[in-house]
Order: sequence, then C-alpha cells, then structure tokens
Amino acid sequence: MGTASIHVGIRTMRFMDVYDRWNRGRLGQDEAAELLGVSVRSFQRWKTRFEADGEGGLADRRMGRRSPRRAPEEELERMLGLFRDKYADFTVKHFHEQLAKRHGYTLGYTITKRTLHTAGLVRPARRRSAHRKKRQRRPLPGMMLHQDGSRHVWIEGLPPMDLIVTLDDATSAILSMFLVEEEGTLSTFRALKEVIEEHGLFCSLYTDRGSHYFHTPKAGEKVSRDHKTQVGRALARLGIEHIAAYSPEARGRSERPFGTLQDRLPKELRLAGITTVEAANDWLRLHYIAEYNRQFAIPAEQEGTAFVIDRDGVSKDILCIIEERTVGNDNTIAWNGRRLQIPASPLRPHFVKAQVRVHCYPDGSLGVWLGPHRLVSFPSEDHLLTDVRTGQAQSGSGLSAVKDKPLRARQSASLTAAPPAAKRKPRVRTTKPDLIKTQEGRRKQPAHSRAAS
Repeated sequence: MGTASIHVGIRTMRFMDVYDRWNRGRLGQDEAAELLGVSVRSFQRWKTRFEADGEGGLADRRMGRRSPRRAPEEELERMLGLFRDKYADFTVKHFHEQLAKRHGYTLGYTITKRTLHTAGLVRPARRRSAHRKKRQRRPLPGMMLHQDGSRHVWIEGLPPMDLIVTLDDATSAILSMFLVEEEGTLSTFRALKEVIEEHGLFCSLYTDRGSHYFHTPKAGEKVSRDHKTQVGRALARLGIEHIAAYSPEARGRSERPFGTLQDRLPKELRLAGITTVEAANDWLRLHYIAEYNRQFAIPAEQEGTAFVIDRDGVSKDILCIIEERTVGNDNTIAWNGRRLQIPASPLRPHFVKAQVRVHCYPDGSLGVWLGPHRLVSFPSEDHLLTDVRTGQAQSGSGLSAVKDKPLRARQSASLTAAPPAAKRKPRVRTTKPDLIKTQEGRRKQPAHSRAAS
C-alpha cells in the first residue's frame, strides 16, 4: 500500500467519525470542519459525496491519473541515452549543466537526478555532516592569495602534468590557471606575473612548503626565515607576506577546488576537442576561468579591493631567477653550460672580472645586469643559447661558441644560496734534493772545478 492510499484511509476514518457526530447533532458544520482541518465548504462537499457514493465518494480523485506537469517520457529517455553514451563519468550536476548548454534540455536538476537514481545509472551519495569553517575569509579581494599545483592527466592521450592555480581567499575566484610539465620556480613566477599584471600587487601569499617556496632545514620542522628561495626573495622585495601551510587541512580552501577541477576539467577539454598544452592554456585563459568563477566564486564580505596596481612595472625585473656571475677574460659569462657574450658598452672599456647579475624571466628570456644597467638581453634561452657540445650559435644572437667547463666543474653563484665553506689546501712539506755522489762517494763537482785541479 502506497503512502497516498494510507493517507486516504486515515482521512476516511476521521471523516466518518466526525460525520456521525454531526449527524447526531453533537457538532455543527463549523466545528466538524475545524476538527478535520478543512474549510466549511470542503466539509459540505465531502458530506454530499459520502451521502451519494458512500466511502468511495471520499477517495482522492487525483489518484491513478497522470499529472499534466509530469516530465515527458521521451525527454527522460533521451537524457538517459545521452548519459549512457557520452557522459557516464560526469557527476549529475555537471551532466545537467552540459545538457542545458549543449542539448537544449529544459527539465530540472531534481527530476534528472531522481530518474538517474531510478535507472540505476547513478548511486545516491551518502549524507555528510556540515563542514565547519575554522578560519574566516579575508574581507577584501587581494588581501590573501592561495597558490598550489595538482598533478593529474588533464588532457587525454598526454602524460600527467601540473595544473598551477592561483585563487583569491575572499571570493575563491581563480585569478590564474595554466598547465606545465612540472611545478617549480618559473611556474610560480609566471602565475604571480599574470596576477599582478591583471589585478595588481596583493598583501600575502599562502602556499605549501615546497622546495621552490621555502627552504626547510629539517624535514617536518619549520621553514627557514633567513635562507630564502628565489620565490621568497621576490615576494620580500615586493612587500608581499609569504605564509607557509603545515598540513593539507590548512590548505583546504585551495585543495577543494582541485577536486572539482580534476572531475570537470578533463571532460571539458575533451568536449572542446583540445589535445595540446598550448591550446589548453589559451582556452583556460580565454574561456574556462571566467566560466568557473561565474559558477563557484562568491561575493566578498566587503566592497572594494586590496589590490594595488603596479603602475611602474617594478615586478617585472623582480619576478625572475637572479644569479650572479663573474665575467671572463673574453667578456663572456657562463649560464647553464653555455656562454653569453656581453657587447661593448659606454659604461666601461670592458667587463672582465666584473660581478654581473643574470635575470631568467618566466618566458625563458634572459637579461644581464650591472647594478641598475641592463647590459644585454636574450629573447629566449630555448632558441638562442648555444650548447657548448655543438659549439654552434645563431648569427646575431650575441652568443659566442666558446667552450665552457663541464657542468660538474661549475658552481652556480646564486643570490639565495648559502655561502660555501672555505676550503683550506693542505700544506706539503718539501726537501732539497741531495747532491749526486759518484761511485767513490765523492761529491760530483762542476766541470770547471775539475779542470782547475
């Protein structure tokens, strides 16, 4: 017996009891209607139907009839077919969004989910307790940013890659997102450069304790505040506080979006027909970030922003890898097994033995600096730098084919590296050679002495 039938049976018993009391004059129509919880007009209708048809007249006449608002069976069958053929690995919410966007589907989310459950294509999710937020969001955008990377198979047919995401703490809006082969210093600088160029300088950055973010003297202990990495140096010069997270739970606001992205993004890339990293990064920047923020970003607690526009572009020459080099006798410096030629300059006759800085920018270009002066620029390390093993350089690139020392024999002088310990050479004691003696035991004399004797 269904729930509706049970309700009808209870209503019939209650009505017959009240009708009997009304029929004997113990209740008026107003009192009878109040006991049944209906209006006087409804009691009069029920009384008329009961007197004409008996208990059958009290049955709900809607039972057994098809609702005029019932979802069309053809549309539900079409939806189930699409799920089986094309969207079997989608969540119900994501599947419903794609139906509305790509297939002209107009039915609601609830009927879609219930139909999938009834068909056995989707298992109902178990109920979870409410999440308790331990840290309040920052009230303004730009007060705190989160940055993290997630390794996953994002594009079908390609190996796993790292998705670098930078998002705002106040709104959970993604400000930068792109794919790289491996997360590191240059990918961090690239993300920060994109955020600062589009939105401005921010107050603090919250990250994990990866080796490109922090130097940790001993595993599991606190990070070093004195020995900074390239990222730490750049953030300190920009006046941005760098906050380290000591557990995955502390990074919940940046970890949770990766669950959504790992589920949705590979499918979205597949539907868009994207098969290369370059096309994926362009599509993420031009389309997906805005679409994601429309669905998942929330309004900030307060109006306004904490971002400060970098009007002078000071961040450009800070968000890069900076290392020191000593110029050789031929006015070249070593960089990653290659030689960079420094051209003539009016600053000084030559740069032999001068200490210069090499700036490696996120796009692969290089710059050689002496104090505040840029001596030379190289558009891209991948295209212009010369490998010493081939000894070939492109004409006009400003690079020489000078053979460099083996990589194992060089030590890169980094501005952020700890100073090397001084090595003291051991002293070797030497003695004067003994005079050569003749067979008779006499000392060998010079030729002119023997002639004089």
